[in-house]
Amino acid sequence: MGVRKHNMAKQIKEAKKEVAFAKLTGCPTSPRKMRLVADLVRGVEVEKALQILKFSSKEASINLEKLLLSAIANWQAKNEDASIEEANLYVKTITVDSAGMLKRLRPAPQGRAHRIRKRSNHVTIVLGSKNVESK
Repeated sequence: MGVRKHNMAKQIKEAKKEVAFAKLTGCPTSPRKMRLVADLVRGVEVEKALQILKFSSKEASINLEKLLLSAIANWQAKNEDASIEEANLYVKTITVDSAGMLKRLRPAPQGRAHRIRKRSNHVTIVLGSKNVESK
């Protein structure tokens, strides 16, 4: 590996140590519905994001709340000595990508059939610390 490539790999590895992430794959909700909820918590502090998801009436918020709690647990595993309140954790990025579709047929009038696409998605949430970013 070249020197420049090696140095860049080290920088990327160091940058990944400061962030914690969690992934949810194959969630049986359409990506469009999940993005509506994901947009509510993007860039928000973790405590406020948990409250938003807890009191949201959307069903996708249940899965996102579990995913956010998982990301917080991953952050605590990396930083055992630090507390969440002092670190000022926030939702740095949250991405919703489409996953595989289940294709089904539904009977339609006059002997026809309509295709039903049952969509699913992948969600990735990355937490960042405002204390680290200000340094």
